[in-house]
Amino acid sequence: MVMKKGAMQLVEEAEAEISTLSPAEAHAMMDDPDVQLVDIRDVRELDRKGMIPGALHAPRGMLEFWVDPESPYHKPAFATGQTFVLYCAGGLRSALAAKTLQDMGLAPVAHIGGGFAAWQEAQLPTAPRPSSSPSSHPSSKKTG
Repeated sequence: MVMKKGAMQLVEEAEAEISTLSPAEAHAMMDDPDVQLVDIRDVRELDRKGMIPGALHAPRGMLEFWVDPESPYHKPAFATGQTFVLYCAGGLRSALAAKTLQDMGLAPVAHIGGGFAAWQEAQLPTAPRPSSSPSSHPSSKKTG
């Protein structure tokens, strides 16, 4: 089978149109209330390696649905007007995701070049994935 475009060509095209931040640049933005880091890795990756403290987990497979305000899966966190800085394990999925979100009209959006691996290599802070037990999930709390 002959592909029209391979995955790496798609990544290269995406990177030509999106903002790519170094781990140090993303780290410098972590405390800015107008910036939200977004981890798009699979939950198993987060369990194995941890994540960037304060990052929002939005699995790649649901990202477009969580961002789209017309989707029944929309998450209000994506309607804040913040700058969204995506990352994955190595920077490939996050480049594609940033391009897709940019095409959808979410702005500003960027990604961390080299992903979580580059973040760890730079010896920047990481943390375990927050607990997702039903008792700690905000929607599980009983109201009045």
